[in-house]
Amino acid sequence: MVVTEELADELPAEAVEEAKARAATLLLAFRHGNQLAYDHALDRLFAEHAEREVTTLLVWIAAEAVRKAYSPEVGDRVLRGLARRAPADTSRVAIDEETADAARLLEAVGAGEVGVVRALVAETADTTFLLGGLLQAVAMMLPLLPEGEAGEVVAELRRRHCGPVPEIPEARGEA
Repeated sequence: MVVTEELADELPAEAVEEAKARAATLLLAFRHGNQLAYDHALDRLFAEHAEREVTTLLVWIAAEAVRKAYSPEVGDRVLRGLARRAPADTSRVAIDEETADAARLLEAVGAGEVGVVRALVAETADTTFLLGGLLQAVAMMLPLLPEGEAGEVVAELRRRHCGPVPEIPEARGEA
């Protein structure tokens, strides 16, 4: 039987779970190149003074990933290589606007080519620009829809994602 002793500065279990969630949000934003979400998550951490606990969790996550992917001696070489190549300024998420091909994505979605859509998303380092381009395309198409169609599309999306929306009876004013 292993006996563990809680240290004075150690986080309680529920705080660890909260910090893991914050770390995951930060990692997802960084992984997908979403600079706005990354900056927002970072600002929240700084406002809460939670930098140390989240940094610890990020290091733990990275250590686990290295441990599972590499043997110990290879893992150390990988980490040393990463340390040598670290950029001078790490305050920004790397983005690559050139690889975001929203036109190809829109064509693939229109043609129902699920495999092509998945491949495009997977090969795009920065999905923020890809989805931003898709959003721009949709905005450009909205004026071309017949009157009332956009409202029906929005209502269908709400039904799919929010469940049934109760109808609001029209106010009947009697003069």
